[in-house]
Amino acid sequence: MEFDAVLLPGRRTGMIRQGFWHDRTINDYLDICMANCPDKVALTAYRLEAGGTTRFTYRELVRMADRIAIGLSRLGIGRNDIVGCQLPNWWQFTLIYLACSRIGAVMNPLMHIFRERELSFMLAHGEAKLLVVPKTFRGFDYEAMALGMQPALPHLRQLVVVDGEGGNSFAKLLSDPHWENEPDARAILTANRPGPDDITQLLYTSGTTGQPKAVMHSANTVMANIVPYAERLHLTERDVVLMASPMAHQTGFMYGLMMPVMLQASAILQDIWQPERAIEIVRQEQVSFTMASTPFLSDLTGTVGTSGLTVPTLRTFLCAGAPIPTPLVEQARKVLGTKIVSAWGMTENGAVTLTRLEDDDERSFNTDGIPLPGVELKVVDAEGNSVPAGEAGRLLVRACSNFGGYLKRPQWNQTDDQDWFDTGDMARLDERGYVRITGRSKDVIIRGGENVPVVEIESLLYGHPAVAQVAIVGYPDPRLGERACAFVVLKPGQNLDLAGIVDFLKSRKVAVQYIPERLEVMDALPATASGKLQKFRVREIMRQKLAEGTAPIQRIAAGHGILPRQ
Repeated sequence: MEFDAVLLPGRRTGMIRQGFWHDRTINDYLDICMANCPDKVALTAYRLEAGGTTRFTYRELVRMADRIAIGLSRLGIGRNDIVGCQLPNWWQFTLIYLACSRIGAVMNPLMHIFRERELSFMLAHGEAKLLVVPKTFRGFDYEAMALGMQPALPHLRQLVVVDGEGGNSFAKLLSDPHWENEPDARAILTANRPGPDDITQLLYTSGTTGQPKAVMHSANTVMANIVPYAERLHLTERDVVLMASPMAHQTGFMYGLMMPVMLQASAILQDIWQPERAIEIVRQEQVSFTMASTPFLSDLTGTVGTSGLTVPTLRTFLCAGAPIPTPLVEQARKVLGTKIVSAWGMTENGAVTLTRLEDDDERSFNTDGIPLPGVELKVVDAEGNSVPAGEAGRLLVRACSNFGGYLKRPQWNQTDDQDWFDTGDMARLDERGYVRITGRSKDVIIRGGENVPVVEIESLLYGHPAVAQVAIVGYPDPRLGERACAFVVLKPGQNLDLAGIVDFLKSRKVAVQYIPERLEVMDALPATASGKLQKFRVREIMRQKLAEGTAPIQRIAAGHGILPRQ
C-alpha cells in the first residue's frame, strides 16, 4: 500500500523541536518493558461468553509478538501491508498489532458489529491483504461471512480465524508454531522494523460523505496524544487499566492497547460488557482506571448501587463520546467514589480535551475539558473569524496528534495551510479555555459512543419501494446519549412501519446499531424554495414532539441491538 499521509512531513521539524513528537514506536516501549519489568503481568484478557482468562507477562508478550510477526511474514505480509482485524477485546487483538509493528505492517481495526456492507468497502478501499476474524462471537458466524466476501476482494489473500479448526486457524498459522526460533527470524524482525513516521494504524470513521474515511496515524501522532493524556490523568506504571470499550475504536486502541505498554502498566480486557462482571474484574484485578462512553458509566453506577459491591481501587473513570448528564456524575461520584473525567476527541487526533483530576466535579458535566499540551483550539464563525468566549461557532483544532490524512481522499483532509483541522463540530470556549461541544455541523448521530453514518443509511432507505423522502435525526436518550429517528414521506398508496425499515436495512447487511429506532411518517419534510431539505427544521420538529410527548408512529424499545454490547 502506498500511503498519502500528506499532513505529516511539513509538521515534523516543528513537532520535534517543541518536544511533542517523541520519535518512538511501540517496539521501543516494548524494549523498555523487557529491560525494566519482563516478569510483570502485562495483559489479562477475560472472555465472558466462552469463559476463561489468559495472562501474559511482558516477556511472554514480546515472545508471542515476535512469533506472530514471523508467522505473518510467512503468509506474505510485509512492510506497509494492511492487516484487517475484526476481533472483540481478545488477547489476539493486542498481539496482532504488536506483531504488525514488528514487521512494519499496518493494522486496520474493524468493529465487530460491521457486516458485509461496511466491511466490503473498507477491505477493498484499504487493500487489506489479510483479515483476522473470530470463528463465532455472540452467535454470529464471522468465518462464513468473510469466506463469502473474499472472492470479491482481490487484494485479500489470506483469512485467519481465531478459534478456527481448518487451514485458516489462528493457532495453526500464527500462535502455535515457534516461528521466533526459526533461523531467519531475527533478520526479518530487524530488517522490517518501522520508523516513527511510518503509518502504524488505519482506522475508518463515519462521516457525512456517505462513505467511511480511512484515518492514517503514525507512531509519532498517536504517542503525541497518549503521553500528555497519561500525564494529565497522573497514570503511571502502578496503574491497572480496564478496557471494556472496543479496541477497534480509538478509545480502546490508544488507551487500552498502546498506553499500558508505554506506561509499563497492566491492561485488563473485557470482551462483552456486563457490569456485574466488570465489578468482579475491577475488584479481582484492582483496576484503577478505565475509559468508556456514558452508557458504561451509567450501567456500572447502577449495578454497584443495587449490588452493594464496591470498587474501591477504581480511582478514575474517563467518560467520552457524549456529554455526561449532571445527575449521573453526581450519582457516580457518590456510589463509586470515583473521579469522573469528561473528555472530547476524534479518531483523527485522539483525546483533544480533558477535564483535570483537580477540577471541581461540575466541570465534568458543564464542559468537555481543556486542551492537552500540544493542542490549540479555535472557535470561528461562518467567515472563519474567531468568536468571543462563550459564543458558539465552528471548532478548529491544531494538535501534535492530528492525523496524517484520509487514505486516497486528500481532498477531504479538512486541514488548512496553517494545520488547523475543521472538526465539523460546533462548540464554545469559556474564559478559562474549557470547551463545550454544542452540536455537530456534520450529519452524524452518536449512539452509545458509536457514530451512525446518517447519509449512508438515508441513501439505503431511499431504495425502499415505499419511501419517497427520508431524513434521519438524533434524539436524546438518557443512557445511550442519542438514538436515531427516521422521518419518512411515503410514495402514494404505500404503507411502512418501523419493522419494515428494520427488515429492509438488515437485508442490506447494515450493522444493527445504525438502524433507526423511531419512525415518524410525514406528509412532507421542510425544505427551501429550491427544494433543499432543511435538516435543522426536522430536528426542531423532533424536539417539539419530544417536548409535547407526542407518540411516534412506531418506536422499538428493545430487540435489535439497543445496548452497546461488545
